[in-house]
Amino acid sequence: MTDKVVIITGGSRGIGRATALAAAARGYRVCVGYASNEAAAQSVVSAIEAKNGKAIAVKCDVGSEKDILALFKAADAFGTLRALVNNAGIVGTTSRVDEMSSERIQRMMAVNVTGSILCAREAVKRMSTRHGGKGGVIVNLSSVAAKLGSPNTYVDYAASKGAIDSFTVGLGHEVAGEGIRVAAIRPGLIDTEIHASGGEPDRAHRLSHMVPMKRVGTAHEIANAIIWLMSDDASYVTSAILDVSGGR
Repeated sequence: MTDKVVIITGGSRGIGRATALAAAARGYRVCVGYASNEAAAQSVVSAIEAKNGKAIAVKCDVGSEKDILALFKAADAFGTLRALVNNAGIVGTTSRVDEMSSERIQRMMAVNVTGSILCAREAVKRMSTRHGGKGGVIVNLSSVAAKLGSPNTYVDYAASKGAIDSFTVGLGHEVAGEGIRVAAIRPGLIDTEIHASGGEPDRAHRLSHMVPMKRVGTAHEIANAIIWLMSDDASYVTSAILDVSGGR
């Protein structure tokens, strides 16, 4: 074991959980950020510890700067931060833009965009050689919705992920000379619980015919791509966005 730490926001379920387990298997100490489901987060910790890994769960709503600061403080006490996976995100119920409330849009951006930028800010403060750090990797979770726009479904979510794409490119250029690589994953239709939170639990499977590979993806397949970007095998990859979408 080493003392290298990865923070995974939204790490209790779906893609976050799969990434946490995969990172632990590769020697990372895992700081699992979760918004509300403590039992799910603790189950991830238990699964990691059962295989002699190290993990902690920290409650963190990334829509709150106070929570973000507490998350990073907990990680500081756990080891040396070497990676951040900006995975936490929300999606609203299916809606046209002319039916959306200001509160919905503001919450969407606060969690999906501002939260990711603030987490990256804290990571850069710790990992950048400019600040005395040892370098590291930031992987942001975007979505193919950023390319498709998600009309009549959730244009606000798509817009938030478009912002993540731009942020990934810009931050990557900004810290490329400071030992930090920044990349993003754009998942396609993935079999996770986020569709249920948007009111359409069967959405991924219902739309699978639109995917060139004719199937939905799994959280494990997304986690594999994230872990690759975190690894030295991707040492020349930064400001890059990788579609993991079955061709969609």
